[in-house]
Amino acid sequence: MIEILIFHLHIVGALYAFTKYWQTGGMKSGIMALLIIGLIFTIGWALTNPIAWWIMPDEWSSIWFSQDTLSLVLLLIPESVFFYIFFVKDKS
Repeated sequence: MIEILIFHLHIVGALYAFTKYWQTGGMKSGIMALLIIGLIFTIGWALTNPIAWWIMPDEWSSIWFSQDTLSLVLLLIPESVFFYIFFVKDKS
């Protein structure tokens, strides 16, 4: 269930980045922001998934928190820093 919350946070973040760059740079910039977020999410999840399976044994899995949830939480930490630096912080 935590996965759904994390996926929704990614959707809201992608919509924010698209809207911000679409208003300042046009449609190309908005689509580029979406592609960058998608690329970071895909590569990051592929890298954190084996780490989560290594950290958390199968016996600890439950309905609410599994290895996939842990990998998404591990991904959310560096991704939040990346998102803040590139999309939220003003570049002036």
